[in-house]
Amino acid sequence: ARQFPHNGCMKAFYSGQFVLPLPVGHRFPMGKYAQLRQRLAQEHTAVRMLEAPRAGDEALALAHTAEYIEAVALGTLGAAAQREIGFPWSEAMVERSRRSVGATVAAMQAALQEGLAANMAGGTHHASASRGSGFCVFNDVAVAVRTAQADWAAHHRAKAHPAKGPLQVAVIDLDVHQGNGTASIFAGDTSVFTLSLHGEKNFPFSKVPGSLDIDLPDGCGDVDYLGALEGALFELDQRFNPGLAIYLAGADPHEGDRLGRLKLSFDGLMARDRRVFDWCYERHIPLAFVMAGGYGKRLEDSVQVQVNTFGVALEYWRHWQNRHQRARA
Repeated sequence: ARQFPHNGCMKAFYSGQFVLPLPVGHRFPMGKYAQLRQRLAQEHTAVRMLEAPRAGDEALALAHTAEYIEAVALGTLGAAAQREIGFPWSEAMVERSRRSVGATVAAMQAALQEGLAANMAGGTHHASASRGSGFCVFNDVAVAVRTAQADWAAHHRAKAHPAKGPLQVAVIDLDVHQGNGTASIFAGDTSVFTLSLHGEKNFPFSKVPGSLDIDLPDGCGDVDYLGALEGALFELDQRFNPGLAIYLAGADPHEGDRLGRLKLSFDGLMARDRRVFDWCYERHIPLAFVMAGGYGKRLEDSVQVQVNTFGVALEYWRHWQNRHQRARA
């Protein structure tokens, strides 16, 4: 059984100091990141907030083409490609996108060492290898998965004990929108299991099949959603044995979200989070989690969902601490 060191605080990486210069009236809720930092500082002092490192070209190239990375960096994407991303190009956009990827990579590395860690943004699952989409420039989850697998292979080579195969990683995507970019990057790769629960009629309107896709009808509420999640986790358990999981804890299934079209309550979303954290804890699977989407009609509602996710995460962080202390006794 895997045991984790005790250090008193759960790490969460942020890139919110790199703010996109968006035009007035832009529909992306940039302010939610600063609000989340403020709320966590006030209410969850056991979260240790750390500035995200910068993902360089070499890291990005684990999941993206060199041509796309260069076009983003230099601002030479075509107008249609930039519109598909949904952000005007700027140096700040590039830097924030790199930091958001770096935050998920850092969270993944911390989770492998300590059991549980977070990116306070991230979940840019619409970006594929050669294009961005839906407010997603680079795919932080895909880069983190590939980094973890590369580190795993290097570790075994250094120990002169070759791994029997690549690190098995489960992506549990509970953003309301299907992770089409993540699914496309890992298509045909049996070392990565992509699970997505999402609105059937919501963006993206042409889905890319992942390992397990659960389509939900408009108006789906707590009971039906949690039942679907339970069935999906059961199937994941039957088909795959991960050594690492990454959880996209989207706030956009909330009933107050202007883009979500589902009807989950705050309590329902906390039950969702608790089930995912519990599933990983029971199986000794390190878990990195990211915030993904949240477009509340009231921005405070999206932030509250995220604060609640951190509250649930801290419950399981303490469980991991207690487990380690018992093992040492």
